[in-house]
Amino acid sequence: MSLNTRPQIHMPTQRDLYYGGAWHKPRGGYTDTVNPANGESLGPCAEANADDVDAAVQAAKKAYVSWKKVKPLERAALLRKIAVVLRANKHELAFLDASNCGAPVAEMERDVEFAAAAFDFFAGLVTEAKGETVPMGDGLVNLIVREPYGVVGRIVAYNHPLLFLGAKSAAPLAAGNTVVMKPPVQAPMSAYRFLELIDGILPPGVFNVVTGGTPCGAALAAHPDVPVIGLVGSVETGRAVMRAAADRIKRVSLELGGKNALIVYPDADLDRASSGAVKGMNFTWNGQSCGSTSRLFLHESVHDEVMAGVLEKIKAYKPGIPTRPETTQGAIVSRTQMEKVLRYIDIGLSEGATLACGGKRPTDPELQNGFFVEPTVFTNVRADMRIAREEIFGPVLSVIKWSDEETMFEQVNSVEYGLTGAVFTRDLAIAHRAAARIEAGLVWVNNSSNHYLGTGFGGYKQSGLGRDESIEELMFYTQPKNINITL
Repeated sequence: MSLNTRPQIHMPTQRDLYYGGAWHKPRGGYTDTVNPANGESLGPCAEANADDVDAAVQAAKKAYVSWKKVKPLERAALLRKIAVVLRANKHELAFLDASNCGAPVAEMERDVEFAAAAFDFFAGLVTEAKGETVPMGDGLVNLIVREPYGVVGRIVAYNHPLLFLGAKSAAPLAAGNTVVMKPPVQAPMSAYRFLELIDGILPPGVFNVVTGGTPCGAALAAHPDVPVIGLVGSVETGRAVMRAAADRIKRVSLELGGKNALIVYPDADLDRASSGAVKGMNFTWNGQSCGSTSRLFLHESVHDEVMAGVLEKIKAYKPGIPTRPETTQGAIVSRTQMEKVLRYIDIGLSEGATLACGGKRPTDPELQNGFFVEPTVFTNVRADMRIAREEIFGPVLSVIKWSDEETMFEQVNSVEYGLTGAVFTRDLAIAHRAAARIEAGLVWVNNSSNHYLGTGFGGYKQSGLGRDESIEELMFYTQPKNINITL
Protein backbone atom coordinates (compact mmCIF):
# COMPACT_ATOMS: atom_id res chain seq x y z
CA MET A 1 0.00 0.00 0.00
CA SER A 2 1.45 3.38 -0.94
CA LEU A 3 1.62 6.38 1.37
CA ASN A 4 -1.10 8.01 -0.73
CA THR A 5 -3.60 5.25 0.05
CA ARG A 6 -3.09 4.89 3.79
CA PRO A 7 -6.06 4.79 6.19
CA GLN A 8 -7.42 7.98 7.69
CA ILE A 9 -5.21 9.70 10.23
CA HIS A 10 -6.57 9.93 13.78
CA MET A 11 -5.44 12.97 15.71
CA PRO A 12 -5.15 12.19 19.41
CA THR A 13 -8.31 12.97 21.36
CA GLN A 14 -6.34 13.10 24.60
CA ARG A 15 -3.88 15.91 25.36
CA ASP A 16 -3.56 15.34 29.11
CA LEU A 17 -1.12 13.46 31.34
CA TYR A 18 -1.15 9.68 31.44
CA TYR A 19 -0.29 7.85 34.63
CA GLY A 20 -1.72 5.03 36.71
CA GLY A 21 -3.45 3.71 33.59
CA ALA A 22 -5.65 6.81 33.21
CA TRP A 23 -5.65 10.35 31.82
CA HIS A 24 -5.36 13.29 34.21
CA LYS A 25 -5.81 17.04 33.80
CA PRO A 26 -2.51 18.87 34.38
CA ARG A 27 -2.14 21.19 37.33
CA GLY A 28 0.39 23.09 35.25
CA GLY A 29 -2.11 24.04 32.54
CA TYR A 30 -1.69 23.79 28.77
CA THR A 31 0.66 25.12 26.10
CA ASP A 32 0.08 25.10 22.35
CA THR A 33 2.22 22.91 20.11
CA VAL A 34 2.80 23.96 16.51
CA ASN A 35 3.27 22.57 13.02
CA PRO A 36 6.77 23.68 11.98
CA ALA A 37 5.84 23.49 8.30
CA ASN A 38 3.51 26.48 8.60
CA GLY A 39 3.88 27.85 12.13
CA GLU A 40 0.22 27.14 12.90
CA SER A 41 -1.03 25.79 16.21
CA LEU A 42 -1.89 22.12 16.53
CA GLY A 43 -3.74 22.86 19.75
CA PRO A 44 -3.07 22.85 23.49
CA CYS A 45 -1.05 20.11 25.18
CA ALA A 46 -0.64 19.34 28.87
CA GLU A 47 2.08 21.20 30.74
CA ALA A 48 3.06 19.18 33.80
CA ASN A 49 4.36 20.94 36.90
CA ALA A 50 6.21 19.40 39.85
CA ASP A 51 2.96 18.22 41.48
CA ASP A 52 1.92 16.48 38.27
CA VAL A 53 5.29 14.77 38.02
CA ASP A 54 5.04 13.63 41.62
CA ALA A 55 1.61 12.11 40.96
CA ALA A 56 2.99 10.20 37.96
CA VAL A 57 6.01 8.98 39.92
CA GLN A 58 3.82 7.79 42.78
CA ALA A 59 1.68 5.84 40.32
CA ALA A 60 4.81 4.26 38.86
CA LYS A 61 6.19 3.50 42.32
CA LYS A 62 2.98 1.75 43.31
CA ALA A 63 2.89 -0.29 40.11
CA TYR A 64 6.51 -1.36 40.52
CA VAL A 65 5.64 -3.50 43.54
CA SER A 66 3.73 -5.95 41.34
CA TRP A 67 5.47 -5.34 37.95
CA LYS A 68 8.87 -6.51 39.24
CA LYS A 69 7.24 -9.83 40.17
CA VAL A 70 5.87 -10.47 36.68
CA LYS A 71 7.76 -13.37 35.12
CA PRO A 72 10.28 -12.21 32.52
CA LEU A 73 8.69 -14.08 29.64
CA GLU A 74 5.31 -12.61 30.54
CA ARG A 75 6.83 -9.12 30.44
CA ALA A 76 8.34 -9.99 27.08
CA ALA A 77 4.96 -11.03 25.69
CA LEU A 78 3.48 -7.65 26.65
CA LEU A 79 6.35 -5.77 25.03
CA ARG A 80 5.83 -7.72 21.82
CA LYS A 81 2.16 -6.73 21.83
CA ILE A 82 3.27 -3.09 21.87
CA ALA A 83 5.53 -3.77 18.89
CA VAL A 84 2.55 -5.20 16.99
CA VAL A 85 0.50 -2.07 17.73
CA LEU A 86 3.32 0.18 16.55
CA ARG A 87 3.66 -1.61 13.24
CA ALA A 88 -0.10 -1.68 12.67
CA ASN A 89 -0.31 2.09 13.15
CA LYS A 90 2.97 3.04 11.55
CA HIS A 91 1.73 5.62 9.07
CA GLU A 92 -0.61 7.28 11.52
CA LEU A 93 2.12 7.78 14.12
CA ALA A 94 4.60 8.88 11.45
CA PHE A 95 2.13 11.46 10.16
CA LEU A 96 1.75 12.94 13.63
CA ASP A 97 5.52 13.19 14.05
CA ALA A 98 5.88 14.75 10.60
CA SER A 99 3.20 17.29 11.48
CA ASN A 100 4.73 18.14 14.85
CA CYS A 101 8.53 17.77 14.62
CA GLY A 102 8.88 18.52 10.93
CA ALA A 103 10.78 15.46 9.68
CA PRO A 104 9.41 13.85 6.48
CA VAL A 105 6.70 11.27 6.96
CA ALA A 106 8.61 8.58 5.03
CA GLU A 107 11.53 8.93 7.46
CA MET A 108 9.21 8.93 10.46
CA GLU A 109 7.78 5.59 9.32
CA ARG A 110 11.27 4.16 9.68
CA ASP A 111 11.37 5.65 13.18
CA VAL A 112 8.21 3.75 14.12
CA GLU A 113 9.71 0.57 12.72
CA PHE A 114 12.86 1.07 14.80
CA ALA A 115 10.79 1.63 17.95
CA ALA A 116 8.88 -1.59 17.29
CA ALA A 117 12.14 -3.43 16.66
CA ALA A 118 13.48 -2.16 20.00
CA PHE A 119 10.48 -3.59 21.88
CA ASP A 120 11.00 -6.94 20.14
CA PHE A 121 14.76 -6.81 20.74
CA PHE A 122 14.52 -6.21 24.48
CA ALA A 123 11.64 -8.66 24.80
CA GLY A 124 14.08 -11.24 23.49
CA LEU A 125 16.69 -10.28 26.07
CA VAL A 126 14.58 -10.49 29.24
CA THR A 127 16.20 -13.74 30.38
CA GLU A 128 19.69 -12.34 29.77
CA ALA A 129 19.48 -9.99 32.78
CA LYS A 130 21.16 -12.71 34.77
CA GLY A 131 23.93 -12.94 37.31
CA GLU A 132 26.50 -15.57 38.18
CA THR A 133 27.77 -17.89 40.87
CA VAL A 134 31.12 -17.44 42.58
CA PRO A 135 32.95 -20.51 43.97
CA MET A 136 33.41 -20.13 47.74
CA GLY A 137 34.43 -23.64 48.83
CA ASP A 138 32.61 -26.42 50.59
CA GLY A 139 29.51 -25.40 52.58
CA LEU A 140 29.03 -22.01 50.91
CA VAL A 141 27.06 -20.93 47.87
CA ASN A 142 27.44 -17.39 46.51
CA LEU A 143 24.93 -16.03 44.01
CA ILE A 144 24.91 -12.69 42.24
CA VAL A 145 21.46 -11.82 40.95
CA ARG A 146 20.32 -8.72 39.07
CA GLU A 147 17.24 -6.77 40.12
CA PRO A 148 15.43 -3.72 38.72
CA TYR A 149 15.81 -0.32 40.36
CA GLY A 150 12.20 0.85 40.58
CA VAL A 151 10.96 3.95 38.78
CA VAL A 152 13.01 5.04 35.76
CA GLY A 153 12.62 8.54 34.36
CA ARG A 154 13.58 9.23 30.75
CA ILE A 155 13.58 12.61 29.00
CA VAL A 156 13.78 12.46 25.21
CA ALA A 157 14.52 14.84 22.35
CA TYR A 158 12.43 16.32 19.55
CA ASN A 159 14.25 14.95 16.50
CA HIS A 160 12.74 11.45 16.84
CA PRO A 161 9.74 11.82 19.20
CA LEU A 162 7.98 8.48 18.76
CA LEU A 163 11.16 6.49 18.23
CA PHE A 164 12.67 7.77 21.46
CA LEU A 165 9.44 7.40 23.44
CA GLY A 166 9.23 3.75 22.48
CA ALA A 167 12.83 2.65 22.15
CA LYS A 168 14.04 4.35 25.33
CA SER A 169 11.30 2.75 27.44
CA ALA A 170 11.75 -0.81 26.18
CA ALA A 171 14.92 -1.73 28.10
CA PRO A 172 13.86 -0.47 31.55
CA LEU A 173 10.46 -2.15 31.14
CA ALA A 174 12.06 -5.43 30.06
CA ALA A 175 14.30 -5.31 33.13
CA GLY A 176 11.27 -5.03 35.43
CA ASN A 177 11.26 -1.29 36.11
CA THR A 178 8.31 1.04 35.67
CA VAL A 179 8.84 4.22 33.66
CA VAL A 180 7.86 7.86 33.60
CA MET A 181 8.64 9.27 30.16
CA LYS A 182 8.85 12.95 29.21
CA PRO A 183 8.37 13.49 25.47
CA PRO A 184 9.76 16.62 23.81
CA VAL A 185 7.79 19.76 24.59
CA GLN A 186 8.06 20.77 20.93
CA ALA A 187 6.49 17.55 19.61
CA PRO A 188 4.28 15.59 22.02
CA MET A 189 1.48 14.64 19.59
CA SER A 190 2.64 11.14 18.67
CA ALA A 191 3.05 10.29 22.36
CA TYR A 192 -0.61 11.00 23.05
CA ARG A 193 -1.78 8.82 20.17
CA PHE A 194 0.67 6.06 21.09
CA LEU A 195 -0.77 5.98 24.60
CA GLU A 196 -4.31 5.80 23.24
CA LEU A 197 -3.30 2.83 21.09
CA ILE A 198 -1.49 0.80 23.78
CA ASP A 199 -3.82 1.67 26.67
CA GLY A 200 -4.62 -1.52 28.58
CA ILE A 201 -1.70 -3.63 27.34
CA LEU A 202 0.49 -2.95 30.38
CA PRO A 203 -0.75 -2.95 33.99
CA PRO A 204 -1.77 0.51 35.26
CA GLY A 205 1.18 2.63 36.33
CA VAL A 206 3.86 0.65 34.49
CA PHE A 207 4.12 3.12 31.59
CA ASN A 208 3.47 6.77 32.39
CA VAL A 209 3.93 9.95 30.35
CA VAL A 210 4.18 13.57 31.47
CA THR A 211 4.45 16.30 28.86
CA GLY A 212 5.81 19.77 29.39
CA GLY A 213 8.87 21.98 29.30
CA THR A 214 11.90 22.52 31.50
CA PRO A 215 10.06 22.57 34.86
CA CYS A 216 8.58 19.16 34.07
CA GLY A 217 11.95 17.66 33.14
CA ALA A 218 13.68 19.25 36.13
CA ALA A 219 11.10 17.84 38.54
CA LEU A 220 11.50 14.36 37.06
CA ALA A 221 15.30 14.49 37.20
CA ALA A 222 15.30 15.62 40.84
CA HIS A 223 12.46 13.45 42.17
CA PRO A 224 13.58 11.43 45.22
CA ASP A 225 11.60 8.36 44.14
CA VAL A 226 13.25 8.13 40.71
CA PRO A 227 16.58 6.33 41.27
CA VAL A 228 17.50 6.24 37.57
CA ILE A 229 17.23 9.11 35.09
CA GLY A 230 18.07 9.07 31.39
CA LEU A 231 18.28 11.92 28.89
CA VAL A 232 18.54 12.30 25.15
CA GLY A 233 19.35 15.97 24.66
CA SER A 234 21.96 18.70 24.64
CA VAL A 235 25.16 18.84 26.68
CA GLU A 236 23.79 21.81 28.59
CA THR A 237 20.66 19.87 29.54
CA GLY A 238 22.78 16.85 30.42
CA ARG A 239 24.77 18.92 32.89
CA ALA A 240 21.53 20.16 34.46
CA VAL A 241 20.23 16.59 34.79
CA MET A 242 23.47 15.46 36.43
CA ARG A 243 23.33 18.32 38.91
CA ALA A 244 19.72 17.47 39.76
CA ALA A 245 20.62 13.79 40.14
CA ALA A 246 23.65 14.43 42.33
CA ASP A 247 21.74 15.11 45.54
CA ARG A 248 20.18 11.64 45.40
CA ILE A 249 23.19 9.82 43.87
CA LYS A 250 21.01 8.70 40.97
CA ARG A 251 22.12 6.42 38.20
CA VAL A 252 22.36 8.59 35.06
CA SER A 253 22.28 7.75 31.35
CA LEU A 254 23.05 10.56 28.89
CA GLU A 255 22.98 10.62 25.10
CA LEU A 256 24.09 14.16 24.32
CA GLY A 257 25.44 16.27 21.47
CA GLY A 258 27.99 15.70 18.78
CA LYS A 259 30.28 17.53 16.37
CA ASN A 260 31.26 14.47 14.46
CA ALA A 261 34.00 14.04 11.89
CA LEU A 262 33.94 12.18 8.58
CA ILE A 263 37.46 11.64 7.19
CA VAL A 264 38.20 10.91 3.54
CA TYR A 265 41.60 9.45 2.64
CA PRO A 266 43.19 9.77 -0.81
CA ASP A 267 42.63 6.09 -1.63
CA ALA A 268 38.90 6.13 -0.81
CA ASP A 269 36.12 5.29 -3.25
CA LEU A 270 35.35 8.95 -3.88
CA ASP A 271 31.80 8.45 -5.10
CA ARG A 272 31.00 6.41 -2.00
CA ALA A 273 32.73 9.03 0.15
CA SER A 274 30.68 11.91 -1.26
CA SER A 275 27.49 9.87 -0.78
CA GLY A 276 28.53 9.05 2.77
CA ALA A 277 29.24 12.70 3.56
CA VAL A 278 25.76 13.74 2.44
CA LYS A 279 24.07 10.76 4.11
CA GLY A 280 26.01 11.32 7.32
CA MET A 281 24.68 14.87 7.65
CA ASN A 282 21.09 13.59 7.97
CA PHE A 283 19.75 16.39 5.79
CA THR A 284 16.40 14.57 5.69
CA TRP A 285 15.67 15.88 9.18
CA ASN A 286 17.78 19.01 8.72
CA GLY A 287 20.90 17.76 10.43
CA GLN A 288 18.94 17.68 13.68
CA SER A 289 20.79 14.63 14.91
CA CYS A 290 23.50 14.29 17.53
CA GLY A 291 25.15 11.69 15.30
CA SER A 292 25.41 13.87 12.18
CA THR A 293 28.90 13.99 10.65
CA SER A 294 28.89 17.78 10.39
CA ARG A 295 32.67 18.12 9.93
CA LEU A 296 34.00 16.74 6.65
CA PHE A 297 37.79 16.29 6.57
CA LEU A 298 38.93 15.93 2.95
CA HIS A 299 42.51 15.16 1.98
CA GLU A 300 43.77 17.94 -0.26
CA SER A 301 44.44 15.54 -3.15
CA VAL A 302 40.77 14.53 -3.41
CA HIS A 303 39.11 17.67 -2.02
CA ASP A 304 37.79 19.07 -5.27
CA GLU A 305 36.49 15.78 -6.63
CA VAL A 306 34.68 14.83 -3.43
CA MET A 307 33.24 18.33 -3.12
CA ALA A 308 31.86 18.11 -6.64
CA GLY A 309 30.12 14.88 -5.68
CA VAL A 310 28.78 16.33 -2.44
CA LEU A 311 27.31 19.38 -4.19
CA GLU A 312 25.69 17.18 -6.83
CA LYS A 313 24.23 14.65 -4.39
CA ILE A 314 22.97 17.30 -2.01
CA LYS A 315 20.53 18.43 -4.72
CA ALA A 316 18.36 15.43 -3.79
CA TYR A 317 17.49 17.22 -0.53
CA LYS A 318 14.94 19.95 -1.09
CA PRO A 319 12.85 21.43 1.74
CA GLY A 320 9.19 20.53 1.45
CA ILE A 321 5.97 19.89 3.37
CA PRO A 322 6.84 17.08 5.83
CA THR A 323 3.55 15.18 5.52
CA ARG A 324 3.98 14.63 1.77
CA PRO A 325 5.55 11.28 0.87
CA GLU A 326 7.81 12.79 -1.80
CA THR A 327 9.46 15.27 0.60
CA THR A 328 13.18 14.62 1.09
CA GLN A 329 13.95 17.35 3.66
CA GLY A 330 11.48 18.58 6.24
CA ALA A 331 11.17 21.58 8.52
CA ILE A 332 13.29 22.58 11.49
CA VAL A 333 11.38 21.91 14.70
CA SER A 334 10.80 25.52 15.81
CA ARG A 335 11.33 29.13 14.90
CA THR A 336 13.85 29.44 17.72
CA GLN A 337 15.95 26.59 16.33
CA MET A 338 15.68 27.93 12.77
CA GLU A 339 16.92 31.34 13.90
CA LYS A 340 19.83 29.67 15.72
CA VAL A 341 20.83 27.87 12.51
CA LEU A 342 20.66 31.10 10.50
CA ARG A 343 22.82 32.85 13.12
CA TYR A 344 25.48 30.17 12.75
CA ILE A 345 25.42 30.62 8.98
CA ASP A 346 26.10 34.32 9.54
CA ILE A 347 28.88 33.39 11.95
CA GLY A 348 30.47 31.13 9.34
CA LEU A 349 30.47 33.92 6.79
CA SER A 350 31.90 36.39 9.30
CA GLU A 351 34.68 33.93 10.19
CA GLY A 352 35.75 33.77 6.56
CA ALA A 353 34.37 30.41 5.44
CA THR A 354 33.15 30.09 1.84
CA LEU A 355 29.47 29.35 1.28
CA ALA A 356 29.36 26.59 -1.33
CA CYS A 357 25.59 26.13 -1.34
CA GLY A 358 22.47 26.97 0.63
CA GLY A 359 22.77 29.39 3.51
CA LYS A 360 19.27 30.79 3.41
CA ARG A 361 15.57 30.03 3.72
CA PRO A 362 13.92 28.55 0.61
CA THR A 363 12.03 30.91 -1.71
CA ASP A 364 9.06 28.60 -2.35
CA PRO A 365 5.97 30.68 -1.34
CA GLU A 366 4.36 27.56 0.17
CA LEU A 367 7.14 27.34 2.74
CA GLN A 368 7.35 30.96 3.80
CA ASN A 369 5.48 30.55 7.09
CA GLY A 370 7.40 27.42 8.08
CA PHE A 371 10.80 26.87 9.62
CA PHE A 372 12.94 25.83 6.66
CA VAL A 373 16.63 26.28 5.82
CA GLU A 374 18.30 25.03 2.65
CA PRO A 375 21.04 22.37 2.88
CA THR A 376 24.17 24.41 3.56
CA VAL A 377 27.83 23.63 2.91
CA PHE A 378 30.82 25.73 3.93
CA THR A 379 34.28 25.16 2.43
CA ASN A 380 37.61 26.71 3.41
CA VAL A 381 36.70 26.08 7.02
CA ARG A 382 39.39 26.20 9.67
CA ALA A 383 39.18 23.76 12.58
CA ASP A 384 39.16 26.63 15.08
CA MET A 385 36.07 28.32 13.61
CA ARG A 386 32.89 28.23 15.67
CA ILE A 387 30.99 26.46 12.88
CA ALA A 388 33.60 23.68 13.14
CA ARG A 389 33.57 23.43 16.94
CA GLU A 390 30.02 24.08 18.16
CA GLU A 391 27.00 21.88 17.59
CA ILE A 392 24.60 23.74 15.29
CA PHE A 393 21.94 21.01 15.12
CA GLY A 394 20.94 22.14 11.67
CA PRO A 395 21.63 21.40 7.98
CA VAL A 396 25.12 22.93 7.97
CA LEU A 397 28.20 20.98 6.84
CA SER A 398 31.71 22.34 7.44
CA VAL A 399 34.44 21.11 5.08
CA ILE A 400 38.05 21.12 6.30
CA LYS A 401 40.99 20.35 3.99
CA TRP A 402 43.85 18.28 5.41
CA SER A 403 47.28 17.05 4.33
CA ASP A 404 49.12 15.94 7.49
CA GLU A 405 47.47 12.99 9.24
CA GLU A 406 48.76 13.86 12.71
CA THR A 407 47.47 17.42 12.51
CA MET A 408 44.17 16.17 11.13
CA PHE A 409 43.59 13.83 14.09
CA GLU A 410 44.45 16.60 16.52
CA GLN A 411 41.71 18.68 14.90
CA VAL A 412 39.23 15.80 14.78
CA ASN A 413 39.65 15.19 18.52
CA SER A 414 39.89 18.84 19.57
CA VAL A 415 36.16 19.31 20.23
CA GLU A 416 34.39 18.51 23.49
CA TYR A 417 32.17 15.93 21.81
CA GLY A 418 32.83 12.30 20.92
CA LEU A 419 29.69 10.59 19.69
CA THR A 420 30.34 9.28 16.17
CA GLY A 421 32.94 9.38 13.42
CA ALA A 422 33.46 7.96 9.96
CA VAL A 423 36.44 6.95 7.81
CA PHE A 424 36.51 6.35 4.07
CA THR A 425 39.46 4.33 2.77
CA ARG A 426 40.17 1.13 0.81
CA ASP A 427 43.14 0.29 3.04
CA LEU A 428 42.28 -1.98 5.98
CA ALA A 429 45.32 -0.89 7.96
CA ILE A 430 44.42 2.78 7.55
CA ALA A 431 40.83 2.01 8.55
CA HIS A 432 41.85 0.30 11.78
CA ARG A 433 44.43 2.97 12.63
CA ALA A 434 41.98 5.80 12.02
CA ALA A 435 39.15 4.13 13.92
CA ALA A 436 41.49 3.71 16.89
CA ARG A 437 42.53 7.36 16.76
CA ILE A 438 39.02 8.87 16.64
CA GLU A 439 37.72 9.64 20.13
CA ALA A 440 34.10 8.60 19.65
CA GLY A 441 31.71 5.89 20.74
CA LEU A 442 30.77 4.75 17.21
CA VAL A 443 32.98 4.81 14.13
CA TRP A 444 31.77 3.81 10.67
CA VAL A 445 34.18 2.68 7.99
CA ASN A 446 32.99 3.38 4.43
CA ASN A 447 29.52 4.18 5.74
CA SER A 448 27.73 6.73 7.90
CA SER A 449 24.56 7.41 9.90
CA ASN A 450 23.34 3.80 10.37
CA HIS A 451 22.36 2.39 13.77
CA TYR A 452 22.47 -1.33 14.52
CA LEU A 453 20.40 -2.85 17.32
CA GLY A 454 22.61 -5.02 19.48
CA THR A 455 25.88 -3.13 19.01
CA GLY A 456 25.53 -0.30 21.55
CA PHE A 457 25.23 3.43 20.86
CA GLY A 458 26.74 6.14 23.04
CA GLY A 459 29.49 8.69 23.27
CA TYR A 460 32.91 9.59 24.60
CA LYS A 461 33.74 12.81 26.44
CA GLN A 462 30.78 15.19 26.77
CA SER A 463 28.66 13.28 24.29
CA GLY A 464 27.25 11.20 27.09
CA LEU A 465 27.31 8.29 29.51
CA GLY A 466 26.20 4.72 28.92
CA ARG A 467 25.30 2.66 25.86
CA ASP A 468 21.83 2.18 24.38
CA GLU A 469 20.36 -0.15 21.74
CA SER A 470 22.13 -3.19 23.16
CA ILE A 471 22.31 -5.62 26.07
CA GLU A 472 24.38 -2.97 27.88
CA GLU A 473 21.25 -0.82 28.01
CA LEU A 474 19.23 -3.65 29.55
CA MET A 475 21.90 -4.32 32.17
CA PHE A 476 22.16 -0.60 32.98
CA TYR A 477 18.61 -0.77 34.32
CA THR A 478 19.45 -3.61 36.72
CA GLN A 479 21.52 -3.63 39.90
CA PRO A 480 23.54 -6.60 41.20
CA LYS A 481 22.79 -8.19 44.56
CA ASN A 482 25.21 -10.58 46.21
CA ILE A 483 23.60 -13.46 48.14
CA ASN A 484 25.91 -15.58 50.28
CA ILE A 485 24.45 -18.84 51.63
CA THR A 486 25.97 -21.01 54.33
CA LEU A 487 24.66 -24.56 53.89
